Amino acid sequence: MKSMSNVDVFTISDELNKLLTGARVDKSFQPTNDIVVMRFHVAGKGRVDLVMQCGKRIHTSQYPLENPTNPPTFPMLLRKRLKGANVVSITQHNFDRVVEIKVKKDKFYTIIVELFDKGNIILLDDENNIILPLKRKHWSTRDISSKREYIFPSERGINPITITEYELKELFANSDSDIVRTLATNGLGSLYAEEIILRANEFEDIDKNTPANELSEKEVNSLYKGLKSIFDELTNENYTPQIVKGEKEDVVPINLIQYQNLEKKTYETFDEACDEFYSKKVNSDIKNVKEAVWNKKVNKFEKRLHLQEETVANFEETIETCQNKGEIIYSNYTIIENLVNVVNHARSKDYSFKEIGKTLRKAKKDGLKEAETYESIDKLGNLTLKIEDTSININPKLTIPENAEIYYEKAKKAKRKIKGALIAIENTKKQLEKIKAKKDIAMENISVPKKRVKKNLKWYEKLRWFISSDNVLVIGGRDANTNESVVKKYLDNNDIYLHADIHGATSIAIKLEGNEVNENTLKESASFAASFSSAWSKGFSTQDVFWVHPEQVSKTPEAGEFLPKGSFVIRGNRHYIRSAKVQIAIGIVDYEGKRIMAGPVDALEAHCENYVVLKPGYTKKEAIAKKVLHKINENDLLTLDDVIRVLPSGKCDIDTEYHQRKKYEN
Repeated sequence: MKSMSNVDVFTISDELNKLLTGARVDKSFQPTNDIVVMRFHVAGKGRVDLVMQCGKRIHTSQYPLENPTNPPTFPMLLRKRLKGANVVSITQHNFDRVVEIKVKKDKFYTIIVELFDKGNIILLDDENNIILPLKRKHWSTRDISSKREYIFPSERGINPITITEYELKELFANSDSDIVRTLATNGLGSLYAEEIILRANEFEDIDKNTPANELSEKEVNSLYKGLKSIFDELTNENYTPQIVKGEKEDVVPINLIQYQNLEKKTYETFDEACDEFYSKKVNSDIKNVKEAVWNKKVNKFEKRLHLQEETVANFEETIETCQNKGEIIYSNYTIIENLVNVVNHARSKDYSFKEIGKTLRKAKKDGLKEAETYESIDKLGNLTLKIEDTSININPKLTIPENAEIYYEKAKKAKRKIKGALIAIENTKKQLEKIKAKKDIAMENISVPKKRVKKNLKWYEKLRWFISSDNVLVIGGRDANTNESVVKKYLDNNDIYLHADIHGATSIAIKLEGNEVNENTLKESASFAASFSSAWSKGFSTQDVFWVHPEQVSKTPEAGEFLPKGSFVIRGNRHYIRSAKVQIAIGIVDYEGKRIMAGPVDALEAHCENYVVLKPGYTKKEAIAKKVLHKINENDLLTLDDVIRVLPSGKCDIDTEYHQRKKYEN
């Protein structure tokens, strides 16, 4: 993957500065060792993810990367220090491949993104001291470690935005290389060095291989014009962002002469073009890494299967060989017995096994029939005979049938072992098929990166909501601001207001539209109010909830009191619903089109067949959202963010008891 050039960084930092200045910093993530994603909230636009990859790229992205379950230290520090801060500026440092992101919270902070060499991402305090780098590095002139002063890399090359014709002339005069190398090595790179010469050729024919210090004044002037024509386009923001498809794909912010005959796809912003160019390549890289991990798991079972099959083959060979040897012993009974008798007779006359062996070798050489099968004898007197091209071991202390039985017993033992080995092979084959199936599913899920498309939400989807089993719309606030909206904007005279009887709960409105409320809808709405309250994060299984009429809900506090945003005063009698269930279900319902809904179990049961029931638990939101998405995602309708958005505040678990009971009932 190509690294962003100085020109790319100039353009992208300009676009990011316009987009993100004033934006609020949200969470930060680290999907891979060298990629950090910072999430921002931009007024009027919503969520914006900024992807920073050491030594490679910086741009916003619509392609969410999978985040690790346990976030590393660096993004956690960014969350702690920067969440809630506002972006002051995003700038390029000295036309170098260094981006400075300045933010302000309790004080000023700077995030340095180094895009040269292997790169780095570094958090600085308001005195330019390093709080924490993503990678600790040390050179003779620079030390990138915590509590050290951050020193920018020494200036390299020229600044083509501010360079004068005289300075360009001096650069060439002091160069020992040709024109194209001189320009390329002074911060412009080979692409823009070539482009400057091509544009200069419109004024004067110049060979790019001409030694730089031999250029005439007219040629220097033409090269200066070529350089200015490129950078005037950039400084005047005459961008034509495009992905160029040639032998190698490239992404550039302006039209280039050298790419004029190639296929191009243009984009509204260079930022968007970079997202399309880099994100798909990174997802492809991640796919390759994940595929390698899965291949390692598959290979483990394949190796095991190979060894088991080899073992079975060895057992089968042992059975065949040992049975054959037993049969050979019986079919040559007399010959073997005569030879054994010779050995035993010699031993009775105190001959050593060495002397017996010497005698038998001589007898064999002399053509004695009894000795022609003899091969050797060891220190313990065990004979090795060769009969029918098969080596057979005979113990002279045993009878011939006993010697044959040794081989038959080996064959029986191998037969017993082969049964267990065949069972093990079947188990391994099943495990191999399972792991291959898991790999196929996993690879299918990550093979094509899915672009996050901003959905046009219905008004109630911007709140908490569900449709009761009696088809009544119930809404609730997501935070202090939307709690205000529920009461001030959406609570009508005939509606019902509910609130969990606990500090930290959402305001709920049952939208009756002139109808009477029934016990069923009240019960479901009470469960909804209980579940989207602090009772969930506290791990309660039930929670009391009260309901009142709209005229009892007031924003006017008692004299001398103050009401924070999202809070209300309730006057008059409250109607209590005791021990409302803290439990929700999530599924896809068809209500003004197919959409995700989180609400009481009875409501989901009435409106969809496939849903997941959740209870307060110990699993983090993202992990539980993945499980829910896997179970309910019809026709690829939802994204992980859609599920996370409707989950209660706090950790969850799937209510397996409910699902097992439901399965049993069915």
